Amino acid sequence: MNLLFIANDSPYGTERSYNALRHVQAVAKESDTQVKLFFMADAVQCARQGQVVPQGYYNLERMIANSVRRGVEIGACGTCMDARALTEDALIQGVHRSSMDELSRWTMWADKVIVY
Repeated sequence: MNLLFIANDSPYGTERSYNALRHVQAVAKESDTQVKLFFMADAVQCARQGQVVPQGYYNLERMIANSVRRGVEIGACGTCMDARALTEDALIQGVHRSSMDELSRWTMWADKVIVY
């Protein structure tokens, strides 16, 4: 099964992006499953490297790195990145600058699309 996850919310302040990553990691463990994750709007900030969070709080940078190791392909909307002055060299390793064209291809590839 091919699954596409789309995250829209900022990395901290709500738990939507955190829950999206938890869901991505759980599904990526399943055999015969391919997973892609697309960050758009404020969620592109989830992919910023060098996050510093208080002790005991979830760290999305670690969760994203773990997802990449599990084979999840991750893109961040380039237009959304530009609007937030997020450069490609500031992205976590394994996350690439993406586009609406790629999101459209991923949507057509997916058996299911899950939006957070």
